[in-house]
Amino acid sequence: MSGSPSRRVGLVNLGCAKNLVDGEILLGELDRRGFRPTDDPDAETVIVNTCAFVEDARRESIEAIVAAAARKRDGGRLLVAGCLVQRHGEELRREIPEIDGFVGLDQLREVADIVELGGGPPPPGPSHVVFDHTAPRLLTTRGYAYLKVAEGCNNPCTFCAIPQWRGRFRSRTIESLVAEAKRLEAQGIAELCLLAQDTTRYGQDLGLGRHGLARLLEALLSRTSISWIRFLYAYPTTLDREVLRLMGSEPRVCSYLDIPLQHSHPEILRRMRRGGSPERYLRLLEEARELVPDLFLRTTFIVGFPGESEEHFAHLVDFVGRIGFDHLGAFVFSPEDGTPAGSMDGAVPKGEARRRWRRLLARQRSISLARRRALVGRRLEVLVEGACEESEHLLSGRHQGMAPDVDGRLLINDGTAPAGRLVEVEITDAFPSDLVGRIVGPAGVPGVVPAPAA
Repeated sequence: MSGSPSRRVGLVNLGCAKNLVDGEILLGELDRRGFRPTDDPDAETVIVNTCAFVEDARRESIEAIVAAAARKRDGGRLLVAGCLVQRHGEELRREIPEIDGFVGLDQLREVADIVELGGGPPPPGPSHVVFDHTAPRLLTTRGYAYLKVAEGCNNPCTFCAIPQWRGRFRSRTIESLVAEAKRLEAQGIAELCLLAQDTTRYGQDLGLGRHGLARLLEALLSRTSISWIRFLYAYPTTLDREVLRLMGSEPRVCSYLDIPLQHSHPEILRRMRRGGSPERYLRLLEEARELVPDLFLRTTFIVGFPGESEEHFAHLVDFVGRIGFDHLGAFVFSPEDGTPAGSMDGAVPKGEARRRWRRLLARQRSISLARRRALVGRRLEVLVEGACEESEHLLSGRHQGMAPDVDGRLLINDGTAPAGRLVEVEITDAFPSDLVGRIVGPAGVPGVVPAPAA
């Protein structure tokens, strides 16, 4: 291929929701410059937007790069973007010569220039830019959108290398976030998911103290009409009680708390530098349930952390049983270069760590099933996301207590409604990960066909 590059650019997007927003900015910038963004992995130019969080994510990213390199046609271009570039760009350049160029985390708005030039070098250091409402975005979600409120992280967790490439915590202004939220509302979204590495720290660097997230939520509630507003990833030591009171009193703020605790045993929490204790966690979650009676709780834990004994793990399993989380994610510890935990003594053998991981998820499975069965017979507001992947005869959706991608699905087997519509669903069955229900309203809304009366 000679002369100017083909205008078709395929994006392979990997990793977390924060990475998805970065990918949407890449697509928006390409679209603004006259390129034709596509999810076709065989496009003339392909960008792999990578994740570098843990070993499994890095492996998936490298496999995607190698697969794209194998499909690369004569004259085609392969660019690599995202966290893996920021962390291991020089290594990627040495080891995979088929890569034509790199797009660093601070270069999202330069992607069209990089495509036209045919590539560029990896970035020299950690990210320091935060993209605001002026960055174009091409949404890849239906009915909902993520709103990244800040970049970077200041927390000293010994297991995490994200601050090494995402940089220090830096918030966007409330005005910028409201402006972007209005634009997303104009595109028809029903749900807005606020997102950052530490969302509950939002605004501290802007002089808003501990109440920055509460002030942002109040601004979004008063200046938009978006039906659902949720925030993700509450750090336990920066969670503001004002936010919980707002959640309990405002029906548009989803009664949902994603609070990654990482462990429960005080010795492991100290080794992780998490600044918490099981007693403080219990009091916090009890208070949250008092302030938000219909609260849905999600958390994440790490098993196999250096020094974790069978006693420490048993404490964690007992803690999970005492709390009764609605949703729980778990990771096997992944040693990260340059982190204190990466060189700690007391390594847990991988096989044992994976056995503990399976035991923890098995304990949670019965809890999740009980929590979901308690919803059978209730009528809930549900966001329809479209046809189920397995069958076009089923619709997939979520109620307020389910965040996108991570908390299972609500399968609708009776009644119809278009994607992006909020409907009333009666829950008829429950499984450990999913719910089943039938649309019962609202009547008279275009496109909504309730199930026949039982």
